Amino acid sequence: MHFRGVLYGVILLTAAAGCAGPAATPAGAPAPSAPAWTEPANYRFTFESACGEQPLIGRFRVDVANGVVDRTRGLDEAGRRAVMLRIGNLVPTLGQMVADAEQARADGADEVVIERDPADGHPVAIRVDQERNAVDDETCYTISDYTIGGSAGPEPTPSR
Repeated sequence: MHFRGVLYGVILLTAAAGCAGPAATPAGAPAPSAPAWTEPANYRFTFESACGEQPLIGRFRVDVANGVVDRTRGLDEAGRRAVMLRIGNLVPTLGQMVADAEQARADGADEVVIERDPADGHPVAIRVDQERNAVDDETCYTISDYTIGGSAGPEPTPSR
């Protein structure tokens, strides 16, 4: 009888341990962070700037060559207008976006969020709100289609 109780206990513990999964973390423990990202010299990305009252609003496809923005294309009406008015020249590199967000954090912004790709650590979203109670002082970037190197395949489809 005692052997059967121990056997059932071992089976129960084994089953319970299998439910925890390999990446279980204790409550309140920080989530694993993305790897450190080093900005490459040449890459492409798409980003959308959609909040705050600022001149750079729209969706853009950006080529970075030798660490500087080499080419910007507007992918929606607001983006095309920004490029036509040469506001597209204000488009930052991903490294500049991160540096600006970190500077805002150092300067005491109420909210600074930099979301990173879990695979390689490049930024996928950046949000800065200088003053929580102020209207339209936010900066929000959503980054997609990040590709290292000069050839990134087909262009994203422009919206109308």
